[in-house]
Amino acid sequence: MDKGGFIYILTNKRLTVLYTGVTANLRRRIWEHEHHEKPGSFTDQYNVCFLIYYEWFDNIVTAIAREKQIKKWRREKKEALISTKNPDREFLNDEVYNDIYRLLY
Repeated sequence: MDKGGFIYILTNKRLTVLYTGVTANLRRRIWEHEHHEKPGSFTDQYNVCFLIYYEWFDNIVTAIAREKQIKKWRREKKEALISTKNPDREFLNDEVYNDIYRLLY
């Protein structure tokens, strides 16, 4: 059975940095970013831990392909994607912590 996965886009508090990642467990991964579990990483150095966009895929391979696609995009295209679901750039961390199971089932 293939595991599903998420792609996600994080930013810093001032919305000046964008980071795109992929994970099978979004709640755990956001927690890791917030708690700087990987010292010296890009997200640690730039304090990138605020979730502003995510997508769910039934298949982790599809999620990885989507992450690679988005990583190649220019910032303007990423901003347009974010605007489709989160035009006000609200931080979605609490949504993921509180509602992730509702999103999946």
